[in-house]
Formats: sequence, C-alpha cells, structure tokens
Amino acid sequence: MSRPAGEPVTDQSVPVRPRAAPAWAELAAAGRPFVLCDGVLAMFTRRWGGVSEGPFATFNLSGGVPDDPAAVAENRARLLAAIGPGPSRVAWMRQVHGSAVAYVSGGRANGPGDSPEVDAIFTGSAEVALGSMAADCVPVLVADPLTRLIGAAHAGRAGMASGVVPALLAAMSDAGAAPSRMHAIVGPSICGGCYEVPSWLQQEVAAVVPGSACRTRAGTTGLDLRAGVRGQLARSGLERVTEDQRCTAESGELFSYRRDGQTGRFAGVIWLAR
Repeated sequence: MSRPAGEPVTDQSVPVRPRAAPAWAELAAAGRPFVLCDGVLAMFTRRWGGVSEGPFATFNLSGGVPDDPAAVAENRARLLAAIGPGPSRVAWMRQVHGSAVAYVSGGRANGPGDSPEVDAIFTGSAEVALGSMAADCVPVLVADPLTRLIGAAHAGRAGMASGVVPALLAAMSDAGAAPSRMHAIVGPSICGGCYEVPSWLQQEVAAVVPGSACRTRAGTTGLDLRAGVRGQLARSGLERVTEDQRCTAESGELFSYRRDGQTGRFAGVIWLAR
C-alpha cells in the first residue's frame, strides 16, 4: 500500500544515520585551526595542552587571573606555535565588558600594557592574530574576505547589552568592510539552559537585545547569549553566521566561571592566511 504524501518513512529496515558534524566543527572541538572563509583561519582553544596548574590547568591564556605569569607566557607561546606560519604575535585585549573597539596594527607589541582596554579589536594585517578570551562569555570572530579585514569580540551579558558586536561591525564597515560580505562564527559559551539570571536582569537585557530571554532547564529565568548575539549579527546584515554550540558549563574541555568559580580562560583566535 502506498504512503500518503508527506508521511514520514518509518521502515525500520532502513537505518537512519545521524547527520555528520561539519569538518570545521570537528576541528574546533579538537582545538585545531579551521577555515572560516577564503583566506581566513580561526580556532577555539581548549583547557588542555598547557602548563598551568590548579584551577587554571592547563592551557589558561589569561594574565588577568592569579595564574603563574610564566605559565601564561608559555601557554601563549604554544598557541602561537599552533597557529603555524603567518602571524608573528597574538593581540589580546584587557576585556572590561564594554563596547569599545580598537584597531590593531601589524607592528610588534612591547608588552602586556600594550593590550587595549576594549572588548573588540580588528585588523587588516596578516602579521597579527586576534584573540578573545572567555570562560562563559561569547567569543565572536568576524571576517570580510574581500577587504581582508578581521575582527574579534568578547560578548558577555554586559558587553552584549551595550552593543559590542554591532560596534565591531560598524568599525569594520567604516574601514571598508561590508556586512553583506562578512562571515562570523559565534563561539562556545554558557548556554541558555544553564545561564540563570534574576527576572529583572533578564528583562533589562531583553529590552535591548531581543531574543536573548529564555527559560533554563530548571524552569527559571535565563539568558541565551548566543541567541542574542546571533540576532545582533542578523540585524546588522550578516547572513553567513556559524555557531559552535558547545556549552562551557557542560563541556569539560572548556573553562567555565559559572561551573568552577576561579578558573582560566580559553580563547577564540582569528588570523589572515598569507
């Protein structure tokens, strides 16, 4: 007997195979570089493969936590080696949960004090990679392959609400990039199912970031940072948006402040291929 049109196939003799993860997702989960778009590479580090100890074990990249500075320096050197031939350094930010943006030149930095006190940076130089550190916040990586401009943002609750991602896109557009050409990846962060916030705070954020309000798995008021950032990207005109759906609070290979309290920071990194 023939099936009515549109009825799902339920023949158990035909196994249903789960959809394979895209190649970039496998590389990202392994902490390895992947192609974001033509001429642009990116990666998300994991918490393993470094020399830090205690709550920062082992691949902490932040100098803003009470880790051994020598261990952080070694971890950052290992990151630069993992990036491979190309950039001579990684540019970092002194992240303050705001919306300020800075341009990074290809010149060599003199020391930690050269990191700008901002939450978004961009460059057109292949001499430097850009890093955004996180431990529940969203690292957002953006590129316009035609103008070869790349950017990185750190979007936590406060930074997302203050508009750091649209501010980065506006700064890149002022420099010649176009949202219609941009590619973006929304990195691992705490998911809406885990991120509980008070009702008043949820309403405050949702008022300026539509789509960010959610219910947690416990049924309480929460925020979905990745959904909020995706909405901001879409409203800014980006259509090529990819998402790393790993939740930092649920993924042992990533640092999470909400899960662990004192902890290290992983990073989203983006750079231009030569």
